[in-house]
Amino acid sequence: MNIKRTIIQILILAAGSTATLTAQETDTARRATLEEVSVSGRRTEGVSRLGGAENGQQIGQDELFRAACCNLGESFVANPAVDVNYSDAATGARQIKLLGLSGTYVQMLCESLPMSGGASQPYLLGFVPGAWMKSISVSKGASSVKNGSQSITGQINVEYLKPDDEPSVDINLYGDSHLKIEGNAKANIHINKKLSTELLGHYEHDFMHHDENGDGWIDMPSVDHYNLQNRWKYVSGRYIMHAGVGYLQDRRHGGQVEGDYPNTPTEPGRFAVGIDSRRMEAYMKHAYLLNREHNTNLALTATAYRFDLDGIFGNAARRALGERQLGMSSLLMLEHDFNDDHTISTGLSFSAESADETLGLQGSEGLRQWREYVPGAYAQYTFTPSYRFTAMAGLRFDRSSLNGGYFTPRMHLKWVPADWLTLRGSAGMGHRSVRPLAENHFILSSGRTIDLAPGVVSIAPMTVSEALTFQPTLESAVNAGLSAAFYIPVGDHTVTLNAEYYYTDFQHQLVVDYDSDPTAILLYNLQGQSYSHTAQVDATYEPTDEWSLMAAMRLNRVMCTYGGQLLEKPLQSRYKALLTVGWKPMMGIWQVDVTLALNGGGRMPKAYTLADGTPSWDEEFPAYPQLNIQLTREFRHFSLYIGGENLTNYRQPMPVIDAASPWSATFEPTMIWGPVNGIMGYAGIRMTL
Repeated sequence: MNIKRTIIQILILAAGSTATLTAQETDTARRATLEEVSVSGRRTEGVSRLGGAENGQQIGQDELFRAACCNLGESFVANPAVDVNYSDAATGARQIKLLGLSGTYVQMLCESLPMSGGASQPYLLGFVPGAWMKSISVSKGASSVKNGSQSITGQINVEYLKPDDEPSVDINLYGDSHLKIEGNAKANIHINKKLSTELLGHYEHDFMHHDENGDGWIDMPSVDHYNLQNRWKYVSGRYIMHAGVGYLQDRRHGGQVEGDYPNTPTEPGRFAVGIDSRRMEAYMKHAYLLNREHNTNLALTATAYRFDLDGIFGNAARRALGERQLGMSSLLMLEHDFNDDHTISTGLSFSAESADETLGLQGSEGLRQWREYVPGAYAQYTFTPSYRFTAMAGLRFDRSSLNGGYFTPRMHLKWVPADWLTLRGSAGMGHRSVRPLAENHFILSSGRTIDLAPGVVSIAPMTVSEALTFQPTLESAVNAGLSAAFYIPVGDHTVTLNAEYYYTDFQHQLVVDYDSDPTAILLYNLQGQSYSHTAQVDATYEPTDEWSLMAAMRLNRVMCTYGGQLLEKPLQSRYKALLTVGWKPMMGIWQVDVTLALNGGGRMPKAYTLADGTPSWDEEFPAYPQLNIQLTREFRHFSLYIGGENLTNYRQPMPVIDAASPWSATFEPTMIWGPVNGIMGYAGIRMTL
């Protein structure tokens, strides 16, 4: 790869494209596109409700620091709405779930700009270091149409630490009992009153592999990862500019425990999994305030990236995948407040993705070139006659060069009939283009036959040509939800009780089918029904300034049609119960955080028979508990923390099926529904210089 030429390509794309500057409001602050508020101090607030019509939460650094939070995937341990699980025991990719559905239906944003998708989708949660994050906004259901049509079950937006924050050098060092180390550094400089810059660095490394269950397989791949970013901010009068560049490299080695560590993926006779990823990115944001009285502002920004992935599964001759992905996304946005009651936002967008996908199967190899261009436009109107009522309606139209044109309507309502009650409702559509093998490449580690077909009538082993010509339908779904927040005085404090229900119904969907044929994994377009029901109740209470309590219960019913049968989605917990306790004695110098979760059981896919005559797995997987505890001691310029995860020591039995026969059709490492590792202890230090 010509690094210099690729960097020039990205910078040219970024310089010639546009997008938006947005920030979401909380219950105590009105959203403003250009006006920002800087709060001095090392931490931001804990958890607050989004103040607009959308239902969701904003998670601040105080909440993130209640756990080790090494990356975005570990930031939702104490969040009842979001689940994060491993997708398989081979690649170590983490999968987020919101409203009971896969994270591919959650729109992932970084400072309101889309994160790269495709082959990078399974690893996005590990590509965002926890020490860089200032806050996370989680919006449930169909979100605003400003950022695109991809949000089906929700939207997660990550805000990084800012170049114009109080000047400091922050260092975070971490180590755990699995001999993993991690280092993070952040430094920002105010060059003058208008211009500031920031350097962000992250490195993690596993010094050894682990096989706690003794099945001869590395429980989770070893990771060698580093991530660098340089970010700038310029403010002059009515003009604001953000810009930055970044580079990331991630190497993962897993598979059989054999030979000296680290095992290379080409070691003879060893079933190995090797994933080597590299990403370069650049972004810029520009905003100009045209009229202060009416908050009339014009914003344009862009993001561009280059992502490369080289993966082998077993060895290079068995299955291999290569990705060369180049993409960009841009938006030009105009906002205007006619008065306090009426606000309009409108914009034009353009995104493009180009990917060369190389697939190798049993010695044969093929190349597919993927090109998609999507111009779009949107308009969104907000009506706020009083603080007690807000209505937000949006409509956008996009035209994909692969899937044609489609509309995305969305509606949000918020009503405060009394000071102790807030009601919200939302409904809307979502659409996303899908790349079957790129987003699900972890299934290549399975011993099963992998088939791609327009239906399930003909089941035959997949050839390279079939895999590279399969064209899925654009995924489309309708999402609707209702929520009610009650504020109940108890003594001198308030209990916040939240109840919500969401329904998602798919019209078009890519189905990953483990049930129709026990010897194969089928990928095809939905033929039948696919829907989910999710209901959740949670309550938070701070009886004193030292104590905070949260309890939650969530029920999921997720159904999909597999081979003509409407079945419960496999590997999906039917419920989750969560209890968190926080204690800050001695004016917050000490802090103890306890999180106890009970994850409900669920259905396993149709089993097959192993060579010894036993079924590959049970029909159901059981409920299991998890307990995490962290102790933090604050000092003037640093804090020390020590903790433990999965202290119940519950581990999924046999995460790798038929581990002794990795080259057979019955070998299966993708049936992960619970923890793979047992008790893990960790310690770290956070310093501000």
